Amino acid sequence: MHPGKSTFLVLIGLRLRELRIDRKLSLRQLAMRCDVDYSDIGKIEKGNRNIQLTTILELSKGLEIHPKELFDFKLEDLSCK
Repeated sequence: MHPGKSTFLVLIGLRLRELRIDRKLSLRQLAMRCDVDYSDIGKIEKGNRNIQLTTILELSKGLEIHPKELFDFKLEDLSCK
C-alpha cells in the first residue's frame, strides 16, 4: 500500500532531519550550506511543506549527499514513529 501525499511529505521530512542530525548540523547551518531558508527546512522536516525537485537538489548539496539518499526510507516507516 502506498502512502498518501501528506504521509509521503512526513517521511521525506523525517529522512531529512535524520540526515541533518547525523551530520551534526543545525537548521541554520544547513540553510547556510544551501539555498533554502532555515524556517523552510524546519517546515519540510515536519512534513508541512511540499518541495520542488530543485529544493531536493539544494538540500542534497547542503548535506553533501546524492539526492536519492533523501528518498532512502521504507514507506512503512511512519507507522513506527
